[in-house]
Amino acid sequence: MANHKSALKRIRSNEARNELNRYQHKTARTWIKKVRTSTVKAEAEQLLRETFAKLDKLAKNNIIHKNKVGNLKSSLTKHVNSL
Repeated sequence: MANHKSALKRIRSNEARNELNRYQHKTARTWIKKVRTSTVKAEAEQLLRETFAKLDKLAKNNIIHKNKVGNLKSSLTKHVNSL
């Protein structure tokens, strides 16, 4: 266990950030699933724009690696274009 007051605070703040990051990563997977399951092209394009914005924000905050976001965006764009 931590011996310093600042170390105890760091443990608490890390747990809070970890919970928030896990929540955001999980919701990102949900947005991706919505795009992949949509069958109407107009609806998929709208969802794609929203998903891109959210993925870019997660990449900016280092929740998802920027290269993974690029790969996801590429595969989602290919999927929407094939509709």
